[in-house]
Amino acid sequence: MAAATSTAPEEPGAVGFLVAEALVMARLTDLDDPLLVAARRLAETQDGVLSRRQLYALGVPRWLVRREVLARRWVRVGDQAIRLHTGPLSPQGHRWAALFVGGPRAMLDGASSLVASGLERFDEGRVRVSVPRGARIRQRRAYDVRQTRRWSADDLLRGTGVPRTRPAVAAVRAALWARTDREATYVVTAAVQQGLVKPAELGVELLRIRRDRRRTMLHELVNELLDGARSLGELDVARALKARGLPAPQRQVLRRDGRGRYYLDLYWPQFRLVVEIDGIHHTWAESVVGDALRQNALTLQGDRVLRLPLLGFRLDREAFLDQVELAMVAGGLRRAA
Repeated sequence: MAAATSTAPEEPGAVGFLVAEALVMARLTDLDDPLLVAARRLAETQDGVLSRRQLYALGVPRWLVRREVLARRWVRVGDQAIRLHTGPLSPQGHRWAALFVGGPRAMLDGASSLVASGLERFDEGRVRVSVPRGARIRQRRAYDVRQTRRWSADDLLRGTGVPRTRPAVAAVRAALWARTDREATYVVTAAVQQGLVKPAELGVELLRIRRDRRRTMLHELVNELLDGARSLGELDVARALKARGLPAPQRQVLRRDGRGRYYLDLYWPQFRLVVEIDGIHHTWAESVVGDALRQNALTLQGDRVLRLPLLGFRLDREAFLDQVELAMVAGGLRRAA
């Protein structure tokens, strides 16, 4: 009689474990797909954002893009950009996304380009992207994509990072597109003070601007930044004081101290009042010590010294003129009844 054979029953849960393990391995294999690995590596250099064009160039098929989006592992940003993670989009990630919305010839421009290049303490607002005339625009409310006749391939900043206009180009356009003259003045001056652009470079770019309502204002500002129009600043202040009916100052009055000769920009001997006109160079480190020593010497001699930065005069003229008038009154000026 043949011995009966029996098969020992499998341990409870063994089949389920094997199935689960198989699913995990399939998932790991999926995550390690060379196409997805290549996509993630490229996305790491662009704050997690790729264009569809870039994904397809890597060999990632459309069906795979759709699958990752449906699985909520990737997120669409408009119809041209894909976020390869589910976290919040960083400011730089938004700039990449805006660029992809603009198309292959798009560049960050204006304030957005400056901020991408390192401009600090300035709110760029909506990301601004420029494309050439005739380019197809895919508008998205979060981004400001515009055609411009000023677009030129030569304006592109060469190197790595998000494609953007050169700082000199960006600063001039940021000023042209600013909401107010105050904002225009601030963004240009900040770009110079923070070392993103030199005044001479701004001057070259301004020569390209033929017609714009801020063209003259920007030329004057760049001259002040170059410190080539300091005397014009003195004349502007003197004219503004005259318009208020205040006494005219003496200009460029020679003084001496232990360090040598220096000149007072504006002086009213009858009020013992000095107004020093500060161009952009007065904010530079090499000027701070000399300026402070001169002001201290004047104060020790009994003069009142007011400092009037040209940038401040442009931004809040009346407030500075009020201070000058108050100093004259303190020095003995009698106001007309």
